[in-house]
Amino acid sequence: MDTSLIMSLVVFGILFLTLACGIWVGFALFMVGFLGMVLFSPLPPGPNMGSSLWATVEKWEYVALPLFILMGEILYRSGIAEKLFKSLVPWLYRLPGGLLLMNIVSCTLFAAVSGSSAATTATVGRITLAEFDKLGYDKSLAVGSLAGAGTLGFLIPPSLIMIVYAILAEVSIGKMFIAGIFPGLLLAGIYSSYIVYRGIRNPEIAPQSQESYSWQDRIIGLKDLAPTIFLILMVLGSIYGGVATPTEAAAIGVLGATVFACLNRQMTFKIMLECLVGAVKTNAMIMLIVVGASFLSRVMGFLGIPAAIATAISGLGLSPYMLMILLGAFYILLGCLLDGFSIVVMTLPIALPMVVAAGFDPIWFGIYLILMVEVSQITPPVGFNLFVIQGLTGEPVIKIAKYALPFFFLMLLTTAILTIFPEIALYLPQLMTGK
Repeated sequence: MDTSLIMSLVVFGILFLTLACGIWVGFALFMVGFLGMVLFSPLPPGPNMGSSLWATVEKWEYVALPLFILMGEILYRSGIAEKLFKSLVPWLYRLPGGLLLMNIVSCTLFAAVSGSSAATTATVGRITLAEFDKLGYDKSLAVGSLAGAGTLGFLIPPSLIMIVYAILAEVSIGKMFIAGIFPGLLLAGIYSSYIVYRGIRNPEIAPQSQESYSWQDRIIGLKDLAPTIFLILMVLGSIYGGVATPTEAAAIGVLGATVFACLNRQMTFKIMLECLVGAVKTNAMIMLIVVGASFLSRVMGFLGIPAAIATAISGLGLSPYMLMILLGAFYILLGCLLDGFSIVVMTLPIALPMVVAAGFDPIWFGIYLILMVEVSQITPPVGFNLFVIQGLTGEPVIKIAKYALPFFFLMLLTTAILTIFPEIALYLPQLMTGK
């Protein structure tokens, strides 16, 4: 048996064993990398671990991560997200599917200012699920649509995972952000179409509210939508207008969210402290995974594992589309075991060279990979959105995953459309560079 294959089996075997034992993902990645070097490499593991960690955390671009997380925390705790929900009710309550569309629209808008799938799911779910239960809405569709739409926090810019991908793949963060707009809107549109279809076929899933709203109510309610829209324009407009880098735009977003929270009279010392602590915890969790995975990726590079796997797959003589189908199946399997950030950081050194060699654009592959990561958010046993919703509803994870199953297939449909029509993701970046 080939030496590289033996090393691959041992490394991945140790990884799955540590994860099965319930060890934190970041620590598990460090442990596997350390053992891989001890067993198969003459290089000293300690100094290599230290240099890998420093090479990862010294990158200025990572400063955007805690800032975008902090902006999402401020929006949630200041009540701006709740006002967003109320402003949309008069516009959606009479449509087929009724307020179930609120999950999609609210997640789409909140994703454009939070950058996090978990934050989007938790914030919107706290507002909508209790209301749906009170109104007698179909529980499976209410929970399933939230699980699916919550993943838009990864795809619609500004996205935390896009920042990580762009840094590791050495592509423009601004181009990655703008590439996610049309695919994000496409996925939100497909979700909405499915809910409308279900509402037309079975109106009982969304009992009609007895309340009525005039056009005046609709127009007045838009004032509560203004802070969210203004923040989106401030953050994304400053990036695409060349005024600010993504990191500087994140700081602008934090300032804007803080100002709106103060105007909303919902910013106190206690709330700001809670926002800061929440941002620190979330960022520490993400960065532990990133630095651990970066070290493991370096070790796998030393051992020649990525090159061996790439050579083995290339030897299969797959067409470009068959390669993407194989990678898609691999990512779905991996998504059952790992969180999104681990998937991106661990697999990129292996997958990206193969995909580029097959003729695919790295910006496009970033969107494809993020869609696959979104799928992993609702696949048990590690689907993070499932755990977020379990905390909100108390339902078993397997039951929530069953509710989310239609949206799992809708994500795969969107991925297939994006693969067949890559211009959906590439049009705006090409327009941005004048190509």
